Amino acid sequence: IVVVRGQTIEAAGPADAVKIPEDARAIELPGTTLLPGLIDAHTHVLLHPYNEALWNDQVLKEALALRVCRATNHLRSTLLSGFTTIRDLGTEGAGYADVGLKQAVAQGIVPGPRMLVVTRAIVATGSYAPKGFAPEFDIPQGAEEADGVDSLIRVVRDQIGKGADWIKVYADTAMGGASIRPSFSLEELTRIVETARSVGILVSAHATSKEGMRRAALAGVATIEHGDGGDA
Repeated sequence: IVVVRGQTIEAAGPADAVKIPEDARAIELPGTTLLPGLIDAHTHVLLHPYNEALWNDQVLKEALALRVCRATNHLRSTLLSGFTTIRDLGTEGAGYADVGLKQAVAQGIVPGPRMLVVTRAIVATGSYAPKGFAPEFDIPQGAEEADGVDSLIRVVRDQIGKGADWIKVYADTAMGGASIRPSFSLEELTRIVETARSVGILVSAHATSKEGMRRAALAGVATIEHGDGGDA
């Protein structure tokens, strides 16, 4: 027996152990399995598989309206798959479109799971540009560049002011085509975390190298994404 009031599960358990309100409406679910809503803490609803379109092509060639329309399909299929909450970890060149998608779901305009949104990942200057272009051209970024304590504080506050539920930072990248190395100092990462935490916002760090993960952990991030190069 599961007792639901509004959007809240009030009780769950064997029928003889759950008190059922007198005015409750019974919904029978024979032959089915009832699960709590699943949670996906790492999504990118504004992207689609890279075997359909490369990252560069999606960010630089697909119109924002097209990407948003595609994302609404992603949200609907995610909900139908049983996921009722997602954390979207970056719009990849789509600005603050995930804030709008979150509002559209909340207002019932499109079906989808509850959304916690990151908006634009924070990256060190020169570390995240689309690859394969001549260096004399400034190519639009898929993330937001910032460096130094003052700049990072401003960017974090600006993103939160525009609706970010989480802050995401790239703790390491392959800058200039070299091997993956830390892209922010421990001081910079720490200031990002402190600035966000002061207003109740948590920080997620993209980190795949051992040193990037170490700095992110010392800085106090709430989650580390990927972590390919981690060890004991």
